[in-house]
Amino acid sequence: MIPKVAMIGGGSWATAIVKMLSDNTTAKEIYWWMRNAEAITHLQKYKHNPNYLSSVEIRIPETNISSDIVTIIEQAEYVILNVPAAFLKETLKDVTPEMLKGKKMISAIKGIVPDENQIIGEFLNQKYGVPLEDIVVISGPCHAEEVAFEKLSYLTIASLDLDLAGIFAGLLSTRYIKTNVSDDIFGTEYAAVLKNIYAVASGICHGVGYGDNFQAVLISNAIREIKRFVDAVHPISRDIKESAYLGDLLVTAYSQFSRNRTFGNMIGKGYTVKSAQLEMNMVAEGYYAVKCMHHINKKYKVDMPISRAVYAILYEQHSPHIEMRLLTEQLN
Repeated sequence: MIPKVAMIGGGSWATAIVKMLSDNTTAKEIYWWMRNAEAITHLQKYKHNPNYLSSVEIRIPETNISSDIVTIIEQAEYVILNVPAAFLKETLKDVTPEMLKGKKMISAIKGIVPDENQIIGEFLNQKYGVPLEDIVVISGPCHAEEVAFEKLSYLTIASLDLDLAGIFAGLLSTRYIKTNVSDDIFGTEYAAVLKNIYAVASGICHGVGYGDNFQAVLISNAIREIKRFVDAVHPISRDIKESAYLGDLLVTAYSQFSRNRTFGNMIGKGYTVKSAQLEMNMVAEGYYAVKCMHHINKKYKVDMPISRAVYAILYEQHSPHIEMRLLTEQLN
């Protein structure tokens, strides 16, 4: 039986994953939902996403691309969620728990659902009754822009059901995408959230004038901060130096393609949050994530000075220069 996979989302990462699915040699049916009707029309006619990774050729039948999310989900066995976490509830407003029954839900979202302050797997489990064993998490290190150029990249596919992780990993593997599997759905998903916050911090530091030497100290402290938090939330045996944790943090903190680093850099240079968001025209998940993590960590009380500093700058309007100088006294 040919697997049927639905992509929910129309951004650069969604486009990159559709490319992976299309380039993978396993026979499959791909469906794609996006909100923007004009983008759908362009995609159907010209086989390119006009707004993101427009160089990528999309090889999906016209009839498989729609703005009707219910129809797209109904046809699929695997449903990939790939919209900003802040917009997930609005995206799924017409979707009922019954519609997701028996489906494998894949999170390609590296953020936390606001208000609920839940990672995507927890949200799907508690709001839609999706069993944790039917949830898959896609983590990097992998930037969409490099996928477009077919640069060698690695993904970690996590699920409590390692057989399911292996099956889905097999649907994404190509000559330029290598995959690993993991059973750490909580650790990989939280690490993917946190690395966006630390990429914002990295950008802020660059914006206020710190150099590579301090960046190295910042990120070496950031990976320890990630370890402290994920060990508190889900204490299992894991190697924080694996690519799903350390690798994803490094690429997001240092890459020219990192929207979170770009956003932080603008904040460090004096932009307001609003002006930085308007100029970027892309969502920096770290902005939303740091507020959610601030509330989540009230329960766990993990020592997270970098995350705390980013929160103070973005939500309490503290000076980036002063807050980063104070942070330098807390790191080692």
